[in-house]
Amino acid sequence: MSNYTSDLLRLLDERGYIHQMTDAQGLDALASKQVVPGYIGFDATAPSLHVGSMVQIMLLRRLQQAGHKPIVLMGGGTTRIGDPTGRDESRKMLSDEVIESNIASIQTVFEKMLTFGDGPTDAVLVNNQDWLGQLGYIELLQEVGTHFTVNRMLTFDSVKLRLEREQPMTFLEFNYMILQGYDFRHLAKEMGARLQMGGSDQWGNIVNGVELTRRMDSVEVYGVTTPLLTTADGGKMGKTAAGAVWLNEAQLPNYDFWQYWRNTDDRDVGRFLRLFTDLPLDEVARLESLEGSEINAAKIVLANEITKLVRGEDAAKAAEATAAATFGAGTLGDDLPVLEVPAEGIRLGQACTAIGFTASNGEAKRKIGEGAVRIDDEAMSDPGLLLEIAPGEEKKLSLGKKKHGILRGI
Repeated sequence: MSNYTSDLLRLLDERGYIHQMTDAQGLDALASKQVVPGYIGFDATAPSLHVGSMVQIMLLRRLQQAGHKPIVLMGGGTTRIGDPTGRDESRKMLSDEVIESNIASIQTVFEKMLTFGDGPTDAVLVNNQDWLGQLGYIELLQEVGTHFTVNRMLTFDSVKLRLEREQPMTFLEFNYMILQGYDFRHLAKEMGARLQMGGSDQWGNIVNGVELTRRMDSVEVYGVTTPLLTTADGGKMGKTAAGAVWLNEAQLPNYDFWQYWRNTDDRDVGRFLRLFTDLPLDEVARLESLEGSEINAAKIVLANEITKLVRGEDAAKAAEATAAATFGAGTLGDDLPVLEVPAEGIRLGQACTAIGFTASNGEAKRKIGEGAVRIDDEAMSDPGLLLEIAPGEEKKLSLGKKKHGILRGI
C-alpha cells in the first residue's frame, strides 16, 4: 500500500483504481490542501453507456466521496469526430438531434450516482460542443495546432495500430487527440479543473492535455488512468454473448442487469465489490473469503449493491425477488422476459429465438439437441414441438441455468 497523504489517492489506491499517474506526488499534495475539480469524458454514441464505463463513473463518485468536485464531460463535439482508440473503422456520423437525445438519456445514470448542484464539491455536467463548436478552424490551427507534432501523433497506439493494419484513418479522426487535449486546457482555464481521469487506453490523450495546458497557460494539471478491466476468464467487461450490458433500463431490463452481476466469476467477486460498491473494505474482505456455494451469497450482495446504485433500490429488490422465485420456489417472477404465444401456438425452436435466448433457429435447434432447453424444468428434445398455451396460462422456458423466460398464452 502506498503512503499517500490525501484521502483521494488513498481511496483510489486501496480500492484498485490506479494504473498510471502523470505526477503522483504533485497530485497528492494538491488534493491534500484544496478541492480538486476533476473530469472524465464520455462520448454520446448511444442512448446509454454500458458496464465498460462503470469504472469511470465510479471514479467520479470516489472523487466526490473524497471531498472533490466531479465534472462530467459529455462529448457532444468529439462524438461528431469519433475516438479512433481501439477501433479498426471509422465511426458512423450521428445527427445533432441524436447526440443531444443520447446525452439527455445518459445523464439520468449520472444523476443517480453523483450529487449535482452549485456547491464546491457538487458535480456538474458540461458538453464540449459548447466550446469546440465555437472554435474557428484557422484559430485552432494557429493556437493549438502548433503544439502538436505529426511525428509524435503517429506514435500513438490509436493511430499506429490503425495504420499497421492498413485500415484507413480519416483526417477528421486524426484531429480527435488535439480536441481532447484542448478540452483539458479549456476546463482548466474556465472551471479550474486540475485532473483528468480515464481508462488506460486514454493515457496518450491525457498526457497531451497535460502538456498542452502547461505550454499554453503555464498551469500544472494531472492525469490518472485505471487498469484495463477484464473478467477473470479474459473477457471484456460489459460484453456478453447476448450483447452489451447497458446501464439504462430502456436498453436492458433490471433483471438482466442484476443477473449479469449475479453471474460474476468467483475470482472477480472481491475486485468488483471494491470497484463498484460502497461497502467497507473489511466487509469486502469477508465476502471475498467465502468459499464453495457460500460465494453465491457474496454475488447476490454484489448484484444488489450495483443495481441499487445504477437502477435504484426498488429495481434491486424486484430483481432479487424474481431470481429467488425463479431459482428457489419454482414460481415465476415479475421481471422475466415474456413471450406472448398466439392461439395457434409456436414451435419450440422459434420460441427460443423470439424471446432472445438464441440468435437464430439453427442455434436453438443445437441447444435443444444438447438438452439445454426446458419447459417448466423438463428437458425438451424436439425443436419442432408445437407449444400451445391457453389464454392467461404461463409456462417457464429455460435455456441452461441462467436464462429463464415466461411463455404466456393470449
